[in-house]
Amino acid sequence: MAITRIPRVPSLVHEVSQRLAAEVALRIASGEPFLPPERELAPRLGVSRPVIREATKRLELQGLVEIEHGVGTRVVDKLHKPLNGSLTLLIPDPTERLRQLNETRLAIEPAAAAAAAERATAAQRRELRAIHQRLAAADDSHEAIACDVAFHRALAEASGNLMFRLILDSLADIGLESRQRTIGRVGKAPAVLHHAEILAGLERRDPAAACAAMQRHIEAAGRDMQLDQLSTPVKKQRTEPKRVRRRPAARSAPPGPRSTSATS
Repeated sequence: MAITRIPRVPSLVHEVSQRLAAEVALRIASGEPFLPPERELAPRLGVSRPVIREATKRLELQGLVEIEHGVGTRVVDKLHKPLNGSLTLLIPDPTERLRQLNETRLAIEPAAAAAAAERATAAQRRELRAIHQRLAAADDSHEAIACDVAFHRALAEASGNLMFRLILDSLADIGLESRQRTIGRVGKAPAVLHHAEILAGLERRDPAAACAAMQRHIEAAGRDMQLDQLSTPVKKQRTEPKRVRRRPAARSAPPGPRSTSATS
């Protein structure tokens, strides 16, 4: 008999987490806000309440639930939450965070705008127009920032690419920081103008125009944040001129005895 490797059995907490994650997806789709309480889940799954508790903590770290003590376990769609919470630790310098954010947005959002120009439904275009109108009518910077965030999120949703939305959601906290610096400093007018250009590309179903408009928008945001002026310049090492080692001059041979010719 051949001896084969025994497959590794996943832990009980892992198995329960997977089953609860599937339940979360069903409840989000149906609009049910909470998971059943521990006392109901434990007998239904045939495990102890501490196992249920540990599994829901894992789901909370993944951004699938929020545990509200005294209320219940609320189902949420915040898969971006773990990255959002760690970016400040990974990039502690705020200006460098904003610089890298702008660089990342330039790599992603023009492509998302182009995809949205091709794929956005009529309902999604109506939603984007409504958000744009709210931005144009916003009375204060807080409302303008909220509308700006909503426009970019709805645009990523309209791209039809879930990864675009998840990546941009994972940058939401830093994105809020950048908008506070741009809209708070130069006002909402540039965003209103640029969003109108992006929206025009979507209305014409012109991916190239939507892509170019989004690129101009993000590049302008980088200038408005004055990232070049605020970034810490890299100190150049002082270089001294290389010393050339001179070879000692060759000594000339001493003159020999002067020959005298006998003259008669």
